[in-house]
Amino acid sequence: MFLQILVGFYIGLSIYIIFLFKKIFFQVSEGHLAVLTSFGKVVFKNETEKSLKTFQSGLHMKWPWQKVHFISIMEQMIDLSGDDGCTMAMASDGTLLRIDSKLRFTPLKNELYSFLFSMERSFEHIKGLFICLLHQEIGSFDKKNPINNTTKLNTEVSSFASIRSKRGLLNIQIQDFCKNKIPNSYGIEFNGVDITDILPPNELANALNAVINSQSEAQRLYALTEAECEQRLLAAKKGIAIAKAKAKAIEEDIQKISEVLSELQRNNTLNLYIERRSMEVYSDAKISYIKRTL
Repeated sequence: MFLQILVGFYIGLSIYIIFLFKKIFFQVSEGHLAVLTSFGKVVFKNETEKSLKTFQSGLHMKWPWQKVHFISIMEQMIDLSGDDGCTMAMASDGTLLRIDSKLRFTPLKNELYSFLFSMERSFEHIKGLFICLLHQEIGSFDKKNPINNTTKLNTEVSSFASIRSKRGLLNIQIQDFCKNKIPNSYGIEFNGVDITDILPPNELANALNAVINSQSEAQRLYALTEAECEQRLLAAKKGIAIAKAKAKAIEEDIQKISEVLSELQRNNTLNLYIERRSMEVYSDAKISYIKRTL
C-alpha cells in the first residue's frame, strides 16, 4: 500500500515538474523577440524610457505566472485592400480608382512598447492610417505633379492615366512623406507602399474597352476599304492600259487603211476598188427578203 502511494507521488511529481518546466522555460524563434508581462504589467528594462526587456532567439526562463508575447522583427507586409480585394480612392478630377497596394514595415526594437501596448489592434490601426495616407496622396497627386503646357495642348490627360503612368513617382512621394512626417510613436519603421495595380471604376473600364473596340473596328474597316480601293484602282489602271492598247491597234489599222486608200487614189483605182468591194459584199448575201405590202 505504501509502495503504491509512493509510486503515485512520484508520478504526480513528474507531471508537476513537466508542467512547471513548460511554465518556466520558453523558446524564441529566429527573427523574433519576446517580452514578458507579470500579472498584466509589462516587464521593463527601463520603465522611465518605456524600454522593454526583450529576449533574443533561443531558450529562456521566466516565472510561472509571467506571460510571453512574441513579436516578429522581420519585414512584415499588410494588404491595404478592402473586403472587395481593392481599396477605393478618389483622384483630383473626381475619378474613383480601385487600387491594389501592400504596406511594408518593420517593428522597431526600441519602440516595441508603442507597437504592442499603445494600440489595441496595432495591425488594423496601421492599415487604416496608411489607407488614409494613400487616399490623400492620390487626391493631391496632380497638384504636386502638374502637366506641362505642351502636354495640355496635345491631349487632355486624365488623373487615371497620369497616376498610372507615374506610379513609381507616387510610390516615392508616399515613402518620403511617411519617413519625414510619421513619427516613431507607432513603433514601426516604414519601408514602403507597393502599389501593385491601379484600376479604373467599372463604368470607366467599360467606356475604355468600348473606345478600344471602336478603334479596332474602325482600323479594320479602314484597312478593308483601303484594300478594296487599291484593288479597284489597280483594276482601273489595267483597264486603261488595255483600252489604250486597243485604241493604239485601231489607230494603226486606220492609219494603214488610210495609206492604202491614198495610194489607190493616187493611182486612180479607188473607184474600181470600191465597186469591187461592193460586189463582194453583195455576193456574200445568199438570200434577200423583200417585204411587200399586201
